[in-house]
Amino acid sequence: MVFNILKQVLGAGVSVDTALTSTHITPGGTLQGSVTFTGGEVAGKVEGIEIDYTAVVEDDAKGEDKTFVADFFSAQVSGPFNLAPGTSHSIDFEAAVPWETPLSAVAGRPLPGMKLGVATKLALDNAFDKGDLDELSVEPLPVQTAVMEALEGLGFTFQQGDLEKGTIPGSHMPFYQELEYWATGEYADRLKELEVTFVSSQANTDVVLQTDNPGGLITPDHNRFVRFGVPTDEPGDVEEMLRAQLEQLIQRKEI
Repeated sequence: MVFNILKQVLGAGVSVDTALTSTHITPGGTLQGSVTFTGGEVAGKVEGIEIDYTAVVEDDAKGEDKTFVADFFSAQVSGPFNLAPGTSHSIDFEAAVPWETPLSAVAGRPLPGMKLGVATKLALDNAFDKGDLDELSVEPLPVQTAVMEALEGLGFTFQQGDLEKGTIPGSHMPFYQELEYWATGEYADRLKELEVTFVSSQANTDVVLQTDNPGGLITPDHNRFVRFGVPTDEPGDVEEMLRAQLEQLIQRKEI
């Protein structure tokens, strides 16, 4: 299926139509689609075309809850070309999806609190024009799915996700994702909430667990979080690993 996600009329009557082959992607994968331009009344020179990934990020600075839209990755899909009046020019593209792209859906169901999108940026005759932001569904990697399923097996209930402003160690993003869980079952009397953050690469995925950490991961209380690595391709059974890390987190918290 092809999704027409962007259609905008630019200066000089140039029209742009961007189509993605799918809006469902995974970190480390590939975004595929095509961009079609139709020339206006006069000739135009296109200097380049980029696909921008964007996200809605929370900024809790000064105790105020604010959000802003952040571009976190750009992929060039075309170099310069001339667009003659009234003619069409179509370009197929493949754009990399960063390994650290945050999640916004699980099994096709949106994660509450997450807003991710993509837009096409056109440089035409030394002027930039960026199209509307349209939603993307980013599904978890197998290692992320394994961790989330193991947490559910241990009695944790997912609540929502958000993106916090700031770059944490090992990450290249201007934000980090927190997946918030409520503790139930055997952990109900020992933890109230648990926040989970992934920092993924092709070889390894770091899992960060934190609880009651008012400074977040930018200025963390080291007694309030643990961090451990899991192979990205073959995570194996992570439930016992999670149980051990949760016990360590609880022990630190009680110091």
